[in-house]
Amino acid sequence: MFSNKAIQEILLNFNESFKEHREDTSAVLLTSENHLWLGSDETSTIERLSIIDTSNFSQQKQYQVTNFINLPAESEKEIDIEGLAYSNYYLWFVGSHSYKRKKPKLDKSDIKNVERLATIETEPNRYILGRIPLVDGELFSSCPHPQDSTQQLSAAKLELTPTGNVLIDALNQDPHLGAFIKAQIPGKDNGFDIEGIEVQENRVFLGLRGPVLRGWAVMLEIELEAASTGVLKLAQVGETLYKKHFLYLNGLGIRDICRYGNDLLILAGPTMDLDGPVQVYKLPNGFNLQENVLHRPEVILDIPYGNRDDHAEGITLFEQVLGKPSLLVVYDSPSKTKRVVGDTGVLADVFEL
Repeated sequence: MFSNKAIQEILLNFNESFKEHREDTSAVLLTSENHLWLGSDETSTIERLSIIDTSNFSQQKQYQVTNFINLPAESEKEIDIEGLAYSNYYLWFVGSHSYKRKKPKLDKSDIKNVERLATIETEPNRYILGRIPLVDGELFSSCPHPQDSTQQLSAAKLELTPTGNVLIDALNQDPHLGAFIKAQIPGKDNGFDIEGIEVQENRVFLGLRGPVLRGWAVMLEIELEAASTGVLKLAQVGETLYKKHFLYLNGLGIRDICRYGNDLLILAGPTMDLDGPVQVYKLPNGFNLQENVLHRPEVILDIPYGNRDDHAEGITLFEQVLGKPSLLVVYDSPSKTKRVVGDTGVLADVFEL
């Protein structure tokens, strides 16, 4: 059973060139080499931090995704990475697949800000769902499988289309999700927005921040297979190209998902521009769910949140570092007075399992 209070703070220390984006963390993953992998919702890079001790990670190494996977737009355009996962020597990552609405700005007139609120856009890089070989703590475009030299590991992405990718195309006619996609509803307006990924072999689970349907969040399950060099396609799962799982999270959307044995832990938060509530749920036997079933996972933790800051965005198991069952939580928009440390540091929280 979780405690509702963090048992430890972890200092994440980045390079000087990344200090601005330390406040944009949107995904986290701890791997067996005690590396922390992080994604930002404002970049097209993946960051790696190395353990210094049980309270500190630093020695940042940055990986440009475009060095491993061809992006549909220039690398300066964000992927909006919202989830990271690891399976069978691959690091998986997913962009938000969302539309966005421009925000009002203090230096703009009311007329200009009203115009901004009417401006909706998306970016091609947001529709990347990809995998990169991860062996001995390093990423590779291609390399032999460590346990089978006859098998080659290769970076790849889900097949792109003019409207995003083949998953978006498949969902366009979905009775629950299609209307939100076709209407181009922004993610923070309860529109379609992917914010979590977990992987088991060729099965990929995607948590949706939105839409939340009459209080029910949605998790998608797809299966992927190689289509050609560097390209993945959707495999048939049952009668369609995807499965839907409906989760009651007290009206919240999914912010991240994380393997916990045979179960899934779900970080849940508001779909709209709100601070909280933020909770963690446990979904029993989460990798073997019957589709089109209403599930009611158990809430096991209330995560603290701030006033326009400290928005929990990513979770990863932390037991191998502390030696006891625990969960690391990272925050977007961290409190400048409580979490931002010096010129390059930011604090994450650990909760006991």
